[in-house]
Amino acid sequence: MATNYTKYSQLINATTNYARRMKHLSNRIFGEVATPTNSKSMKVVKIFSARPLHTNEEIIHYYPRHVETGKLMMKLRSYGLFRDEHQDFKEEMKRLRELRGKVKVWRRLQNKEKTE
Repeated sequence: MATNYTKYSQLINATTNYARRMKHLSNRIFGEVATPTNSKSMKVVKIFSARPLHTNEEIIHYYPRHVETGKLMMKLRSYGLFRDEHQDFKEEMKRLRELRGKVKVWRRLQNKEKTE
């Protein structure tokens, strides 16, 4: 003996006008696309049915670990395993400045030396 559910599913798959209207109503009730649409429209439907990005916890609470990464890179640089070209350039400019005798002296340091 067939249950009511199987009768309903057989009715939905039928090609009668009543079956088509019931399928349309079922789709509207359960939030599916009621009328047949093309693939471009289905893409829009999928985008709008997805969870909004401002409520997605993985996106909201993602902060890269800049401080830890910076310290790790400095440690690797001191071991010679990482090459920071910008820092190398700054150190080279400082070394060349020292060779020319153009070392920057902070005014606070000058004032301290005069008072001592």
